[in-house]
Amino acid sequence: MKSFDMIVIGSGSGLEVSSEAAERGLSVAVVEHGPFGGTCLNRGCIPSKMLIHSADVMETIQRADLFGIKAEVRSVDWEFIVKRAVDSVDGDARAVEEGNRQTPKITVFKDTARFVGERALEVAGVRITAETIVIAAGTRPRVPEIEGLSDVPFITSDQALRLPNQPRRLIILGGGYIAAELAHFFGALGTEVTIVHRGPRLLRQEDDDVAARFTEVYTRRFTLLLNTTVRRAHRDGEQIVLEAATDGQTRTLSADALLLALGRVPNSDLLDVAATGVAVDEPGYVKTDEYLETNVPGVWALGDIVGRYLLKHSANLEAAYVAHNIFNADSKVAVDYHAMPHAIFASPQVASVGLTERAAKEQGLPYVAGAYSYYDTAYGSSIEDRDGFVKALAHQETGEILGCHIIGSEASMLIQEVVNAMRMRLGADAITQSIYVHPALPEVVQRAFGSLPIGG
Repeated sequence: MKSFDMIVIGSGSGLEVSSEAAERGLSVAVVEHGPFGGTCLNRGCIPSKMLIHSADVMETIQRADLFGIKAEVRSVDWEFIVKRAVDSVDGDARAVEEGNRQTPKITVFKDTARFVGERALEVAGVRITAETIVIAAGTRPRVPEIEGLSDVPFITSDQALRLPNQPRRLIILGGGYIAAELAHFFGALGTEVTIVHRGPRLLRQEDDDVAARFTEVYTRRFTLLLNTTVRRAHRDGEQIVLEAATDGQTRTLSADALLLALGRVPNSDLLDVAATGVAVDEPGYVKTDEYLETNVPGVWALGDIVGRYLLKHSANLEAAYVAHNIFNADSKVAVDYHAMPHAIFASPQVASVGLTERAAKEQGLPYVAGAYSYYDTAYGSSIEDRDGFVKALAHQETGEILGCHIIGSEASMLIQEVVNAMRMRLGADAITQSIYVHPALPEVVQRAFGSLPIGG
């Protein structure tokens, strides 16, 4: 048995805690079975956005005629597109691992681990223990139970970002942000995409108006099968064949590749956290208190495995709180998740912060809502964005910003000013009374908030 002052499981945002512990002179074991850097660097936000930018460039070329420019694409160098992303993230992952191996007081264990007792893990045939343990082991793609699926060479987002060859036809199961982003990537570059979703619209977690508009746009871009469930899967030579039912009507679908984008599941079962007494909820996410400490004193958790927000910026926020609370036990601070934003890098982009109108209604808040179209602004019309809009929600009496939801060009950037205002607890007047550059795209945000009848 090897003893350490701290064990950190996972090499994503958990490294923020391990590095501070090492700087304080504590002995730290960092446990990671795969590439260093976590999901975001290796299988998520970083490589996906590099690939998606190629799709964005393609879409710009395809729309060039709207602006009087005749352009054509002679070919798509799929190998180059994928290699550009893979080489970048793999190089970064190696650098992160080497940096940890060279850091005094940090010992790297590059293998799978399981809890085998109270604050004790077995990794690479070695048992290690520590009084302080940070569980930051993330999640993995969910694989549903579909008859015959195990005999079909399906892929998940883990493999989709590293495919050596571009599929000619692709079926995507799912209707969330992963399905939306990857449909854009493959579809814009020439793959024939079919999206199969069991619900009535895509992006069901978004505001209803945004989800409806996004679904409308994707209906124009792809073959979109809503209210559809897959019953069976099998191979027919090189083809993957699915038997699906849409509103009671059975149909057969076939493609070169099948992508599962049906959400994610926590890795708590792979770690067997129950063996060290850590409690999990029904889906398997690790339960913590407001300080991110589990029911076992000295054992903490952060990031996707906690399940509050499956976002890198949320994990980074949580890591900062965990580090503070571990090293300042007498002055712990509860995590402040207020104004946690997110963005979907599809086409159109989607970004959101705060309450949806549906949530505001459910909470019985006296709210007002307003929206403004991109195309009704000077810049929005100049870039021919006819689908985009900003929707704002505020407290009718106080003017407190309750939420903002954007669909359209650069939504991921436009949302930031609203996030900053909300994070600082400023009201809608912080946006309406500011001076905006004209004619610039952020005017659409100001006009959405300016449409709100506040104080009446």
